[in-house]
Amino acid sequence: MGTGGKNEEASSETIRGVKMSSSGNEVRALKMRLDGRVAIVTGGTKGIGRAICLLFAEEGAEVIANFSKEANAAEDLMKEAKSKGLKIKLFKADVTQFDQVKEMVEETFAQYGKIDILVNNVGLMRDNFLMLMSDDDWNSLIKANLGSLFYCCKAVIRKMIPERKGKIINISSISGILGTSGQTNYAATKGGVISFTKSLARELGPFNIHVNAVAPGLIESEVVSRMPKERVDAIIRSSSLGRIGKPEEVAQAVLFLASEDSDYITGQTIVVDGGIV
Repeated sequence: MGTGGKNEEASSETIRGVKMSSSGNEVRALKMRLDGRVAIVTGGTKGIGRAICLLFAEEGAEVIANFSKEANAAEDLMKEAKSKGLKIKLFKADVTQFDQVKEMVEETFAQYGKIDILVNNVGLMRDNFLMLMSDDDWNSLIKANLGSLFYCCKAVIRKMIPERKGKIINISSISGILGTSGQTNYAATKGGVISFTKSLARELGPFNIHVNAVAPGLIESEVVSRMPKERVDAIIRSSSLGRIGKPEEVAQAVLFLASEDSDYITGQTIVVDGGIV
């Protein structure tokens, strides 16, 4: 029942790392989950990576959004961040080249004195049946999906180990769990991401560094928009929720693994697929 008074819309603002949420006369302080953390997100200007960068920044992190070729996407990300009052910095680097990865990590460490979070989101997809697959279709995915993972983790853990803390989140795929026809190369690399995650978690556990993976299903993206409608519809029918996922929904799982809420979780893979696996 209404009181006859004027309705007051809820609003929020950020003051010194605390989100102040007000509704009517009530004021609540909501601590930002990544306040003061420094995060590198590879492939951070499009799709899932973009959503992760924006969410991390909203939660108080100093975000370094890595990109390699998509200058327009990088520019669009910065415009959106600016419009929302968020702080995101760009770093152009090819993460399949160790010298460029080292430069990105060293410059980030020199500026902030630490690296708290690494999200390995860069990924490449070149679907084809194995009998028709070229050597380049195979080797390019190994280089992009596993080589970048190896180089980025190798460089970043050298900064995390002395601090005895850190969060690493690797983006895999349900193709790496289920296998998908026409994706032997992609499925092999994404399955490799999961195995890599489990092994590195055992290596780094004694240093209080957590390593986990997120395996998305069918998520809204440019790639999905180019897929044949009948294939998309078939995947949707196979899911419990009966729809395509959003990049922001994957980003929420990554945020959980990057935050203190997951401090007793390592070596695990969170599936975000609407109920396909």
